[in-house]
Amino acid sequence: MKSGPGSPPEKRKQIYRGRVVTLNLETTKLPNGVTIELEVIRHQGAAAAVPLTGDGNVLLIRQYRHAAGGYIYELPAGKIDPGEEPLACAAREVEEETGRRASSITPMLSFYTTPGFTDEVIHLFLATGLAPGTQNLERDEVLEVVEMPLEQAIHRIADGTIRDAKTIIGLQAAYLARGSRQP
Repeated sequence: MKSGPGSPPEKRKQIYRGRVVTLNLETTKLPNGVTIELEVIRHQGAAAAVPLTGDGNVLLIRQYRHAAGGYIYELPAGKIDPGEEPLACAAREVEEETGRRASSITPMLSFYTTPGFTDEVIHLFLATGLAPGTQNLERDEVLEVVEMPLEQAIHRIADGTIRDAKTIIGLQAAYLARGSRQP
């Protein structure tokens, strides 16, 4: 899913193209007939996974994020490579970032990160059947793996410790899905 159901822009001017995003000035006609110019960030999409152990613990990463001003708790995630399926991306990121390989990856949901100015969609998966794999961090990934009970992670959302949107959404979705399977 690259962009929403809106009309294609009447005019597009590329301002910047980087390795992660492209910034465009796009002129478009809104459904109410008004023509406006918008700054739009185009993104190829990303995938993230909630890695759950057999005993109900979640593997999070505590990663340094310059834009956030320090370390934050996150789910393993990354951008989808050209031609790559979201599920394959999620499986790859779980192993590369946590050093654990999932035998089962189940789709949970997909969401727009910030639809006011970007078409980025993150696809969320549940990763289970974790076994030792090979951690393979990129040079810009400064992180540590943190394991905790899923319930504790939910409390860390409530107390403000976990503030990353994809992580909040993923943990809550996994918690709700897990609860619906219990008697």
